Amino acid sequence: MSARERQENGRSRRKALPRSALGEYTASPRRCDPVVLLESQAKDRVPELVPIRYTRMLASPYAFFRGAAVIMAADLAAGENTGLGVQLCGDAHLSNFGLYASPERHLTFDLNDFDETLPGPWDWDVKRLVASTAVLCRSRGLDVARQESMVRACAQAYRSQMRELSQLGELDVWYAQSVVDAELLDTVEPLYAKEIRRTAAGALARGRQQAADKLTHSRDGRRHLRSDPPLIVPAGELVTDVVAHLYDIYMRKLIRDYVSSLRGDLRVLARRYRYVEMARKVVGVGSVGTRTWIVLFEGRSGRDPLLMQVKEARPSVLEAHLTRSSYPNAGERVVAGQRLMQASSDILLGWLHAIGPDGHHGDYYVRQLWDMKGSADVETMRPRVLTAYIQACGRALARAHSRSGDRVAIAAYLGKGDKADRALARFAIAYAEQNQCDYQALRAAAESGRITAA
Repeated sequence: MSARERQENGRSRRKALPRSALGEYTASPRRCDPVVLLESQAKDRVPELVPIRYTRMLASPYAFFRGAAVIMAADLAAGENTGLGVQLCGDAHLSNFGLYASPERHLTFDLNDFDETLPGPWDWDVKRLVASTAVLCRSRGLDVARQESMVRACAQAYRSQMRELSQLGELDVWYAQSVVDAELLDTVEPLYAKEIRRTAAGALARGRQQAADKLTHSRDGRRHLRSDPPLIVPAGELVTDVVAHLYDIYMRKLIRDYVSSLRGDLRVLARRYRYVEMARKVVGVGSVGTRTWIVLFEGRSGRDPLLMQVKEARPSVLEAHLTRSSYPNAGERVVAGQRLMQASSDILLGWLHAIGPDGHHGDYYVRQLWDMKGSADVETMRPRVLTAYIQACGRALARAHSRSGDRVAIAAYLGKGDKADRALARFAIAYAEQNQCDYQALRAAAESGRITAA
């Protein structure tokens, strides 16, 4: 299909879904109780950790939004979409962007959470992102005018970046990335540069050695994972010594399964580390209660610690509303989506199917625990800096979508003007109101004893 035909395809989508319709949101009469949806996710999670999840979600309406991807997926599915497909992040809120190290050891800014990734309409991700902007601004007490201004800035950044990318060749799009370096700092205002330097310094302080120093201690001349229940619990404290010993033996097979998911040359690297021990760790907001493990490895020298995260992967919340994933292993789905959307990914990113020390069968994806990862504190960021950050997220999402979707058609649908920006702002403000109602419903459920918060 020629570029002109792709443009016509994008413009023709306006007939089925006018850009003004992007702003429509009305709760479906058949809308499910939001607390019921959250409870449905709790059924197969670690029971003693579920109250922690609810507690973290109750911290603020924005924290609730972060954990409520399953609710918004149902709401998006109840409405119309453009029909222009991309690889979706599935949970593209503001706190799921951040800094991490590329294989070349450059700090890059990109999406960093792909638990819900699945092919679907690009506008679902954009609506999740702009809604998170409105929810955050409302949660921070900013007025509606400021909320709308920031949402429009986000939508405009996505639209203009997609338009720029639509004019590039395929390889140029694939190579595009946001590198945090001196050249970038020279192009931004001093206020923004100061914030970027602060966040970058935090990311640089989260390397392999820092992870080992924080999460391990020395005993009998060897490193061991620290215990900090219920947030970090070594496997030996969850089961009997006999079961723990048998599981250590089983780990050798699991490691072989994981290594087989890596590229050939990286298998050589991975095999140079030996397994030491593992612990269950609580992570995130929406992920709390899923089985997540940190695994300690050591290089052949014995003074080369490596901490890996082995995180349970479940079916995407989008699969109830879109085509089911083509990957039989949910961990492979996450890894494939991450590799497709990120400009560069963790070289040790892989997957496996495993039986945990607690006897639970599950799919998992594996990555380095800390690899110069950093995120901005959007709940305390000054408004001017927050606006710049929101725009950076919009541009990063457009770049991620352009790798898998028809960027020419999407850019043509959005157009040169701000009609889509204004519509998305209306949607975001309306959905922030819905999110507030759902947050209050969870609070009421906790106060009545329907759910238990830690």
